[in-house]
Amino acid sequence: MRICLLTVGKTDAGWVREGLETYSSRLSRYVPFSVNEIPELKNASSLSKAQVKEKEGELILSRVTAKDTVILLDEKGKEYSSSEFAKEVEKLISSGKNIVFVIGGAFGFSDAVYARSDGKVSLSRMTFTHQMVRAIFVEQLYRAFTIIKGEPYHHE
Repeated sequence: MRICLLTVGKTDAGWVREGLETYSSRLSRYVPFSVNEIPELKNASSLSKAQVKEKEGELILSRVTAKDTVILLDEKGKEYSSSEFAKEVEKLISSGKNIVFVIGGAFGFSDAVYARSDGKVSLSRMTFTHQMVRAIFVEQLYRAFTIIKGEPYHHE
C-alpha cells in the first residue's frame, strides 16, 4: 500500500516546497509516500474554464489505476478534525489499496474526475492557494499517522 499526492502544476513557492519536503520525509517513516506533479497545460489561457478542467481531468485520470482509492481535495468535500481524519486514513489504509489524494487545478475537477473519485475531503471552508494546500495537506496526513501511532505530535 502506497499513498500519493497528485497535483496539477508544479510547486513554485520555495517555502511551500520546503514544507512539502519536510512533511513528506517525516511521512516516509510510516508509509511509502510520493508527490506527483502534472505539468500545467500549455496555452491554457486560450482555453475556456471547462476545457481546462476537461484536459486536466484527462491527465489526472491517466495517473490513477482502477485499483487505486482516489480522494479529491475539494471545497465540497467532508470536513474533519485532525483526529477524525486520522480515523478516516486508518480506514483507507485497512483496504490495502493504494491511496491517491488529488489537488486539482484552479478551476476544480472535471465531471469525469468526480465520477472516478471514491471520496472528497475539504481542509477548510476557507479558500487556500493550490500551492499552500500541498504543504497543509501533507502536514495533516503526517499528523494523522502520529495520531494513529499514538505519538505525541498532536495535542487535543
